[in-house]
Amino acid sequence: MPSEFSSTILDIARTLVMKRTAPDQGGLLTGKDPTAFNTADPLRIWIIQVGVIVLTTQLLSLLLGRIRQPKVIAEVIGGILLGPTAFGRIPGFTEHIFPTDSRPYLSLVANIGLCLFLFLVGLEIDASIIRRNARLSATVAFAGMCLPFGLGAGLAVPLYHQFIDPSVKFTNFMLFTGVAYSITAFPVLCRILTELKLLDTTVGIVVLSAGVGNDIIGWTLLALSVALANAASGLTALWILMVCVGWALFLLFGVKRVLYILARRTGSIENGPSMFFMTVVMLIVFGSAFFTDVIGVHAIFGAFLAGLIVPRDGGLAIALTEKLEDMVSIIFLPLYFTLSGLSTDLGLLNNGITWAYTIAICSLAYSGKFGGCTLAARYAGFSWRESSTIGTLMSCKGQLIVLNVGLSAGILSQRVFSMFVLEALLLTFMTTPVVTILYPPERRTRVSATGVLPPPHLSGDEGGSDEKERGRSRNDDEGGMGRKKRFAVVLDKIEHLPGIMALTQLIRPHDTHEGVIPQPPSVLSATTSQFESVSPASSIAGPPKVHQPVFIDALRLIELSDRTSAVMKGSVVDTLIHTDPLLGIYKMFGELNDLSVSASLSIVTYDDLAASVADHARRNDSQLILVPWLPPSSATYPPLQADTTAAPGGDTRAAPPTTNPFDALFKSSTYPEKAASATHSLFIRGVFSQSTTDVALFVDQGHAPGELRTTGSRHHLFLPFFGGPDDRLALEFVVQLCENPKIRATVVRVVKKEVEVEVEEGIGRPESAYLGDEKGGDIAAPSGGHGLTIHSINQMTHMTGIPDTVYGHATTQTRLQSETADNICWSRYASPSSSDPPNSAITSALSRIEFQELPTPAPLHAVTQRATAKLESLAEHRTRLLVVTGRSRRLAVENHHGELKQLMEERGSVGSEVRKTIGDVATGFVVSGCSAGLVVVQAANVSMD
Repeated sequence: MPSEFSSTILDIARTLVMKRTAPDQGGLLTGKDPTAFNTADPLRIWIIQVGVIVLTTQLLSLLLGRIRQPKVIAEVIGGILLGPTAFGRIPGFTEHIFPTDSRPYLSLVANIGLCLFLFLVGLEIDASIIRRNARLSATVAFAGMCLPFGLGAGLAVPLYHQFIDPSVKFTNFMLFTGVAYSITAFPVLCRILTELKLLDTTVGIVVLSAGVGNDIIGWTLLALSVALANAASGLTALWILMVCVGWALFLLFGVKRVLYILARRTGSIENGPSMFFMTVVMLIVFGSAFFTDVIGVHAIFGAFLAGLIVPRDGGLAIALTEKLEDMVSIIFLPLYFTLSGLSTDLGLLNNGITWAYTIAICSLAYSGKFGGCTLAARYAGFSWRESSTIGTLMSCKGQLIVLNVGLSAGILSQRVFSMFVLEALLLTFMTTPVVTILYPPERRTRVSATGVLPPPHLSGDEGGSDEKERGRSRNDDEGGMGRKKRFAVVLDKIEHLPGIMALTQLIRPHDTHEGVIPQPPSVLSATTSQFESVSPASSIAGPPKVHQPVFIDALRLIELSDRTSAVMKGSVVDTLIHTDPLLGIYKMFGELNDLSVSASLSIVTYDDLAASVADHARRNDSQLILVPWLPPSSATYPPLQADTTAAPGGDTRAAPPTTNPFDALFKSSTYPEKAASATHSLFIRGVFSQSTTDVALFVDQGHAPGELRTTGSRHHLFLPFFGGPDDRLALEFVVQLCENPKIRATVVRVVKKEVEVEVEEGIGRPESAYLGDEKGGDIAAPSGGHGLTIHSINQMTHMTGIPDTVYGHATTQTRLQSETADNICWSRYASPSSSDPPNSAITSALSRIEFQELPTPAPLHAVTQRATAKLESLAEHRTRLLVVTGRSRRLAVENHHGELKQLMEERGSVGSEVRKTIGDVATGFVVSGCSAGLVVVQAANVSMD
């Protein structure tokens, strides 16, 4: 029986040799049918086929991705729809799009892609995972292979007599059925584990290890099955098997060592795969595939073996995957799975006996995997909930490649093939929803470097973490000032690193005793856990007047994309956390500044990034989340230039340059927002809306690459105090920062006065502002007008899926309470009473703060002008200016929408995403051209402030 890979090449070669004269290749303009198949020029129809297949699978993957279904489901369903089940019933569709004569060319490209895919599967498998968890995973993997194999072999008896041609050997059919029942889809399993955030749980670790072992044994059994099917006798099959084993040993013990030496010599381990190393690897992949194909074993087994021998050191396997995965996943793999769908005709399931066997196949396939793995996990000591979750995850089927091999070898009939494809789709489709129900987040047992973390419902802190956090934030300090010691720092992009380092430098505690350096506890060293719990600060010893050091939980966020390399990173978090450059730079920065930094790494989808930050802060009892952001304006606006015509202290931004006619075609405005920044702003708004912790956003203005920086380590903080929970938090934060002798501050309480006052030149009189419900602060109707209320807009935003903070209705009572709290907070720091208990830290901090009051009819104009003037004066003293402001989207004193609109008309506009993200006050500073950095804070959303 000839091998499929080799026979396809021979068929194409015969076709080209036999047809010595090329047929007419006239195009569309000559009246020829563009879909007509031409053996001398098959590229035209191949491009049409690829376009139809890729477009169909991508559309389906977008729809199915919303319910967390793996992409392979979309690819197989797309093939079924394009095949005889659906579109194939349309007259002329198959003849024009997928003619029979064109199938060999499509199959050749698909099989090349399949070899590359199995090579990537081999790259994903890490033997160290099995070694670390061999005790628990071996039992699960063994039971997950034996019981399904036995059930499949038993079901093969009636299936063979009912549907299979007698010319097919029963032993071959039974072996293929058993292998199809027992194999698990390891790549799909990795994707599901990563998307459901189970890789750091005990269940995820065991399933990943068992899946690796299951995959290796499964592909080995497939090779044995193909060898038996291609052999004319048992002795020939034995020879084929022995040669295959010898080739595998040669690769694993000979070529693997040579490949490792080559990777060292070419610097591929340290710097990524070189061109020469990539060339050698590709030659090994296709050479191994060719050898296993010609000896009678399928080519994919040789490619799989080639993936196993690539060195894992330095993330080389991940780097190789990144270079190949896009073409494989976008073009090659959809072609192969679509061919599976084209061979699937659900119309053949047209009688009761066929459906009875189909139901039996589905039932036995699930019960075999689920039952065997569940009982094995229960025997290993897991609870019934965890054991059933393990059984469900291991039921994720990976038999489509096995079925295609059986179909091409003539072992399976079209009817039986369609029955098994339906079973594989059903079991893979139900894995994610069943696991979500069986193993919700509150029931998960996670693993950290310090041990096993119990589920939240057993830890005794559910429902009270927010209150305890706020109580510790307000009372666990000297004098109850609300001093914060535990910070969660978000690291996501390299360009955000300078900003977050600058903000971290500000929160570094100042020691009042010279020569005393707080020593962090050993438990606060960098760990390999995704979510780390940090010991209390009470273990720090030191003089009574020295503040306890701050604790920083650095969370490295990596977005989980559709790429295989992202999934591979999720399975090697324990090693990636030590090699990630962002974490390495930030941890070194912390060591040099005597800061206790614990590192964590989270790989989640974009939609779960904000939730991951909020969950990390909750688990580590953080008191403030520090998030960096480079707004679009920092890159899209021209640098500040001196304007001799402007009033002193006025706007110094140069006028917008003259645009050319093509700007109207390719740009929506003179200074368009960067798509990346606009997308990142949705993540920032998600953090604001989902966090039950105070949040501080550092807007890195004036520190973008290429811009002039103010040298020096001294800082001056400028806080415009309008009122509300966010501004009160900003005031407390400024007081804490001013404990550092290198930091001074100016706090201005702005009071809007609707009276004629002398206004400095350059400040215009704004529109009448609406003093109404300030829960949202985004848009408000003018006085006497009819428009959407802030609450309704927030509700609409929440319903459309765009993240934003949504607060309840503010009543007259809550507004009065907030204004009273504003007055108390202001009096406490601006005019401290002599009867208050002495506090050296607060007294020292207040001595470096200048409190002012500013009545003005144009608040934004006034504060931005003062900040700009302050920035110019501080530049001469080598001092940086940092503006601290509240996000002020609830219970604020003023609505600045009207004045902000006028400010934009005067000095240039920014995108709506900037205003929605940082609020109106901070946006005013961005629009004004003040290049000072911004810290925008939002207080935790609780029922009473």
